[in-house]
Amino acid sequence: MLNCFHCGNEIIEKERIFFDDKDFCCNGCKTVYEIFSENDLQAYYDFEKMPGATPSQVSGKFDFLNNTDIVTRLLDFEEDNLHIVRLYIPQIHCSSCIWILENLNKLNKGVLTSQVNFSQKKVSISFLPETVSLKEIVLLLTRIGYEPYISLENYNEKPKMVDRSLIYKIGVAFFGFGNIMLLSFPEYFNVDDYWMQEYKNFFRYLILGLSLPVFLYSATPYYKSAWNSIKTRTYNIDIPMALGIIVMFVRSVVDIFFQDGQGFLDSMCALVFFMLSGKLIQQTTFNFLSFERDYKSYFPIAVTKIIDRKEVPVQVYEVEKGDELLIRNQELIPVDSVLLSETAFIDYSFVTGEAIPVEKKSGDKIFAGGKQVGNVIRIQSISTVSQSYLTQLWSNEVFQKKTDQKYKTITDRASRIFTPVLLSISIAGFIFWSFINLNTAFNVFTAVLIIACPCALALTAPYTWGNVIRIMGRKKLYLKNTVVIEQLSKANTIVFDKTGTLTSHTSEQIFYEGVTLSSEETAHIRSIVRGSNHPLSRRLYNFLPQNLIVKPDSFEEITGNGMIGIIDGKVYKIGSQSFINVHKKQSDQKTRVFIQIDNAYKGCFVFNNHYREGVADLFRILEARHYDLHVLSGDNEGEKRHLVRILPPSTHLVFNQKPEEKLLYIANLQQQGKNVLMVGDGLNDAGALAQSNIGISISENVNVFTPASDAILDATQFKNIPVFLQYAKNAMKTIRMSYCLAIAYNVVGISFALTNHLSPLVAAVIMPLSTASIISFVTIMSNYFGKKKS
Repeated sequence: MLNCFHCGNEIIEKERIFFDDKDFCCNGCKTVYEIFSENDLQAYYDFEKMPGATPSQVSGKFDFLNNTDIVTRLLDFEEDNLHIVRLYIPQIHCSSCIWILENLNKLNKGVLTSQVNFSQKKVSISFLPETVSLKEIVLLLTRIGYEPYISLENYNEKPKMVDRSLIYKIGVAFFGFGNIMLLSFPEYFNVDDYWMQEYKNFFRYLILGLSLPVFLYSATPYYKSAWNSIKTRTYNIDIPMALGIIVMFVRSVVDIFFQDGQGFLDSMCALVFFMLSGKLIQQTTFNFLSFERDYKSYFPIAVTKIIDRKEVPVQVYEVEKGDELLIRNQELIPVDSVLLSETAFIDYSFVTGEAIPVEKKSGDKIFAGGKQVGNVIRIQSISTVSQSYLTQLWSNEVFQKKTDQKYKTITDRASRIFTPVLLSISIAGFIFWSFINLNTAFNVFTAVLIIACPCALALTAPYTWGNVIRIMGRKKLYLKNTVVIEQLSKANTIVFDKTGTLTSHTSEQIFYEGVTLSSEETAHIRSIVRGSNHPLSRRLYNFLPQNLIVKPDSFEEITGNGMIGIIDGKVYKIGSQSFINVHKKQSDQKTRVFIQIDNAYKGCFVFNNHYREGVADLFRILEARHYDLHVLSGDNEGEKRHLVRILPPSTHLVFNQKPEEKLLYIANLQQQGKNVLMVGDGLNDAGALAQSNIGISISENVNVFTPASDAILDATQFKNIPVFLQYAKNAMKTIRMSYCLAIAYNVVGISFALTNHLSPLVAAVIMPLSTASIISFVTIMSNYFGKKKS
């Protein structure tokens, strides 16, 4: 039998196409091969044998993409020189698919980048609209066997959370399982009346008929996965699952036809039903978590909403269509909007990688994900966060860290050992018992495969991670992905930023010293600091008396230094002492913000830092747990005496640190072999957060998005950092305990099966119960640890 080199389908001899020493089933597959060869993409076939799909004929099918209104609705991002679209491609199934789809730029120069989301079967494509159109990209995908599914009718609907085909398979399995169990009761209880004896064979064949849809339809995901695994020689965990199902079915058919009994068809159907149900629960859990992370949990931060001319901070996911929002310097645009202010400069580097700001005029559309640069602007939302491009940024590959994903792939690695070992044991048991009794040998072989069915191992990690990340989200620590849990558990060094992290954004204990400012100058200063998101700026803005807000004629913020603003021809410089270039020596060295107007020094606002509740207890607990503690600050040493008094003596205090110096400090700790957790406010700490092994951004009341961080912590939960660290360690403990439990179960079960003390029927009944017990165990343990306070 010949198979197509590209798609693997069986070749009909009359339609066989021989090209380049390879066989193809049709011209479509041959054309795809030629396209890949011409563009030096033959490596597509190195990842997996026969990985492709037969390309479709789509004459006129995508003509609707000539309509610019339709294309605009489909695009996630649209600027003159860049378009971004996400397309759903059902054919994505293996590493070859990912590789070729992420190399689309080699097939068309108009494509800049393409990133595959394997779990959602979606590809995000950035392209140059003047070089290639969306229709041309869709046709290119179709020609290489990856036709996108585009449904305009359902475009604005919430994405489907479950796979309907999986639900149908579960329904068929449950129907077969329930009815077969019902029909099997007479034989279970050895009913020996005339009616049962007369119709016994009829019921057995009826049971066989009811089992066929389960065997031939419901169990197909395991057959396909096992077959693909065998073809690629990866030997995944579905091989013994599929083999166990097949063995039970074949053994049952033999028993029924030779009238040795009714077989194990009820147990086979139960096995398929429970495994598919576990797959559905796992899929639903991950889809729900993905939806909640994308559209809510990663944005606990607030955005300033204008209500009755008042500036009110609201949760960013509470923004609705038509709301008027205030966006300050360096804030991210949270939703697709229309600009209400006269002009704005938007930095789309988070989206496009291009850092040059784009000028927008009043009435222009602004896409979510852009960062406001300069003066305060007003926008009106035209969508919600859940419908904006911003929701993808958190998981953008640009912001991912290269971390060791040990526990993410532990199941796959375990299966590569487990599967061949299991097959070897079952075959050895069959050979041994065949010299004694062939029927017993078959029973032992069947029982071993069934009792050791490794779905418990397969589901342990996903269920644990899913539950842990959900519980942490409820407690207002929002993780980027499950790998962060492991990184949290491994941290041994914690570095805290001071301003905005250890201190809170309150307006208490601020006073002014210097030349008296006029009410007009005070109002101007408040109008300028209004545009900044620095913690000191926010405190000063809240402290100064409320006056009529004046729009600065010019505004510039220099990170780590201060601001320059021009109002009514006056030039205001507001910032650090070095920025203002004041040589006045301060006796108390408290935190100060200096004011200069038209090159004349006026004075400074003195801040008595208000530390977060529980800071001293937090550090004391962390020290008792043997964490190496550091505090980095961009301020002077004015607060050192106070910090020395409230923090443990072993805490390292470092002041006068610029953002790049904080990054180098983290890197130096890592070179010493430390596993560093950085906790910052996400403003001047982006570099340090990205450099650290794990970065947590504290969120209070500003809309500053920090993709460099691995997690966002609500400021109200700051004192509970030790609780989260301990919970991460307990999550790892749960994983280890559950694997030990699953392995112990398999060792005991296989021992009984090999010694012929466990029938296939009992094994089939126990196997799904073991899976349920493992899932229950990890759920109970993760919930238990989640409720503990220490």
